[in-house]
Amino acid sequence: MAFTYFFRDGQALELLAQHVIPDLKTRQYIHVWDAGCAMGPEPYSVAITLREHMGHFLFRNVRIFATDIDETNTFGAIINRGVYSREETKRIPPKILRRYFSPYGSDGHLQISEEIKNAVQFQQHDLLSLSPARDGFGLIVCKNVLLHFSPQQRIEVIKMFHRALGTDGYFVSERTQEMPRETAHLFRSVTTTAQLFQKVSTASTREENGRMTNRKSVKAGADENYQSGRPRGRHVLLERSSCPG
Repeated sequence: MAFTYFFRDGQALELLAQHVIPDLKTRQYIHVWDAGCAMGPEPYSVAITLREHMGHFLFRNVRIFATDIDETNTFGAIINRGVYSREETKRIPPKILRRYFSPYGSDGHLQISEEIKNAVQFQQHDLLSLSPARDGFGLIVCKNVLLHFSPQQRIEVIKMFHRALGTDGYFVSERTQEMPRETAHLFRSVTTTAQLFQKVSTASTREENGRMTNRKSVKAGADENYQSGRPRGRHVLLERSSCPG
């Protein structure tokens, strides 16, 4: 089973607060994708950071899509319950711990607040399907899972992230994982101290976004007729990774 803990990458959270959240606060809706979320400490850490720097009113517009391939079928229940051990929460600053957690049971576990839980929803998802959880994200977080993919798989997944981001959206990855040369033109570096990037809209992505908008406006019947003429099987371009994604 994958394991992680709260506030594992404190520097990345601080940089989100400094460089990303001020921009996200100006948007009507704030959609975040935490890809490869494991049992939830990472998306909940992002949620707490957003809540701390947005306040209650703006935080109501935040929706965090926490996804993982979750071959054990256990992550969703753990995230929905929101109960974690002292070991998993020991890096959380004491003031934040008191603000967003309460004791649960008699064995030292803690449960995260309803406000934070309600902002996070879990969904099983395979990154190597190259189909995003949705589009129009303001922020995509994908940390350790990229380290387990082959170089070509990383390139294709990052391209998919670029398509899934909305205009001027942000992408953060593990600080030890450099942006591949093949995708560097799709993003601009926000800071030199972390793998934090902002989407660059290219002519091809603007055309693709236009096609996506047009497809959404097509009537359901016409869309079904179009789909019926296509092969039913999904062509898998990349070898499926055995690591949770």
